[in-house]
Amino acid sequence: MTELHRAPFAELSVDDLHDVLALRVRVFVVEQACAYQEIDGLDRAAEHVWTRGPDGEVAAYLRVLAEGDAVRLGRIVTAPEHRGTGAGAALVRAVLAGIDAPVVLGAQVAARGFYERLGFVVDGPGYDEDGIPHVPMRLS
Repeated sequence: MTELHRAPFAELSVDDLHDVLALRVRVFVVEQACAYQEIDGLDRAAEHVWTRGPDGEVAAYLRVLAEGDAVRLGRIVTAPEHRGTGAGAALVRAVLAGIDAPVVLGAQVAARGFYERLGFVVDGPGYDEDGIPHVPMRLS
């Protein structure tokens, strides 16, 4: 895996913030044709974790949030040109290695298998989020 970058919101450089938000909007808003409030106010409380590809582009990204006695992973995204390379799975595994608490996430149903391969299990009924079917998942 390439170098792992981590920073709380207040320590993100302007360039890093731009690059991770650009990827999130590129995938979650444009590619998935889903108009929603992508910048949702939770970024300030999150730790941001990402890797970069050989040309300096953000290859994979996620954010980590404390949620009660659990840790929530969110906005997990791999750049289209890095899908199938293992970049996303490597990022999630690296982050999980540093967490000693239950981990939860809301998975798009289309990505459920990806999370199951990482050890997550469905932990409740499915739901709709911004027109996209999701399932809650947990890793204990």
